[in-house]
Amino acid sequence: MSESPWVRPGRTVAVRLDEPPRVLSLGVGVHGTTSPVDVFRLPDLWQLHLYRYTAELVVDGVLHVIRPGYVTLVPPGAEVRYRYRGRSEHLYAHLGLPGAQAPTALPATLPPTPPVTLPVVQDTGALTPVLSELLLRAIAVAPRIPRRADAHVWTALWELARLAEPDGRESGPHASFAAAVAYIESHLAERLLVPEVARAAGVSHNHLLRLFRAETGTTVVAYLRQRRMERARHLLRESTLSIPAVAAAVGIDDLQAFNKACRRELGASPRAVRAGG
Repeated sequence: MSESPWVRPGRTVAVRLDEPPRVLSLGVGVHGTTSPVDVFRLPDLWQLHLYRYTAELVVDGVLHVIRPGYVTLVPPGAEVRYRYRGRSEHLYAHLGLPGAQAPTALPATLPPTPPVTLPVVQDTGALTPVLSELLLRAIAVAPRIPRRADAHVWTALWELARLAEPDGRESGPHASFAAAVAYIESHLAERLLVPEVARAAGVSHNHLLRLFRAETGTTVVAYLRQRRMERARHLLRESTLSIPAVAAAVGIDDLQAFNKACRRELGASPRAVRAGG
């Protein structure tokens, strides 16, 4: 069996995440009820799956055991074979990555941003609830605002990239601070209150304030405002999302308020930021 050209030794894939993916299909997949074995191959789409079950998975002839909380990112053209142990449910997104190129054939015209290397199979551990919520939000919003669904899946891919960094599980800031940041990152499109961030991080309101002061030198509210504007700037410059979609993706539904926030925090209007101002 010929292996997908996307898969590197060590069972990793190289992708570019400069632009949001184009999600063609997503939902909750239920398998193992009629047959213990399924075989899939998507010629042109990546397969992102977050599992809620234990099963055997073969990707291009290599056997993996998947468990609840595992995620797979299978490249286009790769054959995947599942052997289930009864009813099996997972969240999935089938998507195109417009900036992705096979690692052996990267055109010289691509921007200099290096590709992100991700495992084909990865245990997401404590990040599982964040990824699950991002994919569920994408599923819920896709019928009405498909580009917002793309943004949620894009965030999930960046979270996987962060998790895959060397020593990403052991090193880094205080665990409660990391949990608070993960919660903020997955809820930037919503109205957020500091007490609910504290509850998600499992600490008191005052302790959360102290953690943010120690880790960032600023307040939770200021950090949240900064992250919203950083994401807005990135989406304006690096994506094709409309300005209203960018505003919604960072939790600002009022375009006038978004315009003011951009001028105050980024020094230019959304259109000027998009143009490189």
